[in-house]
Amino acid sequence: MGICFSIEEKHVSLSDSKPKPNSTGGGTGSMNIKELREGAGYSNVHIFTYNELRLSTKQFRPNFILGEGGFGVVYKGVIDDSVRAGYKSTEVAIKELNREGFQGDREWLAEVNYLGQFSHPNLVKLFGYCCEDEHRLLVYEYMASGSLEKHLFRRAGSTLTWSKRMKIALHAARGLAFLHGAERPIIYRDFKTSNILLDADFNAKLSDFGLAKDGPMGDQTHVSTRVMGTYGYAAPEYVMTGKLLESIFAEVLSFI
Repeated sequence: MGICFSIEEKHVSLSDSKPKPNSTGGGTGSMNIKELREGAGYSNVHIFTYNELRLSTKQFRPNFILGEGGFGVVYKGVIDDSVRAGYKSTEVAIKELNREGFQGDREWLAEVNYLGQFSHPNLVKLFGYCCEDEHRLLVYEYMASGSLEKHLFRRAGSTLTWSKRMKIALHAARGLAFLHGAERPIIYRDFKTSNILLDADFNAKLSDFGLAKDGPMGDQTHVSTRVMGTYGYAAPEYVMTGKLLESIFAEVLSFI
């Protein structure tokens, strides 16, 4: 791609390093709840019991809460040898589906299927999941600096420097470019500041794939679907027509 961003006097193209999907396949050869529960999941994703995730969050203590959204509550946790024998101590973020919330099994499955199949430095890593009885939880890598939204709209404290903003925009664009360049393109559908997570070094990763959808293939120019996402962030042509198109830069630059 010919468009470059300048970060601290270094020109970096979106096409720099293009990791491939995991060997579990390109596109979305989706698994259902029964298959995931029986262990026919993805080789790089662990299956956790509900009790293990309770232990990792100290019984889901309120002071371990990182945030809450349409899916449910997100907790900080630590998975180590006391939770699962032989497991190297790892900080994680654990998202628990709220059964009375706006999302359900469909969105939970989308997260597992997309992040189970694809790996990229600018997509949040899914460590594992739990689908025991009625429980639906997702276990991600912990992103120490939180969401971009918290840094852009905080009332006090330090603001993001211009170089950090451009770094975050570049990383988000790389994540989108990877999704759009998959064998079966993936349209994210929920690109907003609260879904861009930052690690301790302000490396940005896309999160929350509950609304993601397979994009057009072959001679198709678009995918028609019920309009979903967040008003104010969704592309206006999508809101007006319900047609999903591959568009990267208009989305990415909208929050700078």
